[in-house]
Amino acid sequence: MVSNASNAPPVIGLTTYLEQAKQGVWDVRAAFLPQQYFASVTAAGGIAVLLPPQGDPDPEAAAAAVLEGLDGLILTGGLDVQPELYGQDRHPLTDPARPDRDAWELALFRGAEERGIPVLAICRGLQLVNVARGGTLHQHLPEALGTERYRIGGGVFADNIVEVAPDTRLAGMLGAGPFAVHSYHHQGVDRLGEGLVVVARTDDGLVQAFESEGPGYLVGVQWHPEENAEDKRLFAGLVAQAAAYARAKEPVT
Repeated sequence: MVSNASNAPPVIGLTTYLEQAKQGVWDVRAAFLPQQYFASVTAAGGIAVLLPPQGDPDPEAAAAAVLEGLDGLILTGGLDVQPELYGQDRHPLTDPARPDRDAWELALFRGAEERGIPVLAICRGLQLVNVARGGTLHQHLPEALGTERYRIGGGVFADNIVEVAPDTRLAGMLGAGPFAVHSYHHQGVDRLGEGLVVVARTDDGLVQAFESEGPGYLVGVQWHPEENAEDKRLFAGLVAQAAAYARAKEPVT
């Protein structure tokens, strides 16, 4: 288990859905996140804290308060980022807007960057980071690339092979070369955001992972690493960075 100097595991915040959900007689709007995400964090030695959309009308202030208690941040999967945020008209197959989630996660990401908090961005999370950095998205990959290989539907994850570039953070965790992943998305990176470096692609050229230039820890992957119960290396990498962040912010006595 990775721990900080005070022997407490690092605290990792995970963003969540906020959707209509049913349980027994209740049919209410609720925050939730598939167990695989936070189970992956705890298996890697971290403590998982769920972060539902909140802070209206001031998500920046709410995010600032939350980030004071975090050592790492995971931006999770979910519905599409609003195309209005990157200056495009809405495609007919783009998901309905979730402005509360977009505003909340943008505030969390920007606040985490300001503080140097390590970030792992997964699927939608990668897309949100790209938009936050001024990039754009393909709103429907079957039109852009002519393939349904990334979302076969029915809640079944597609299997794809990505090529991990050598001499990158990602290669340091997963190894360089071909790597099998689980995909479930119909959007992807079009124009890359500022300060991001592509570190994995599929054979059709689609960006499958990026890292941030310069200092700080930011790794974004288009696939779903939480779906691979046998391999928690991306989560272990984040937890290790979060533990280092926690040690660095401890007061000197």
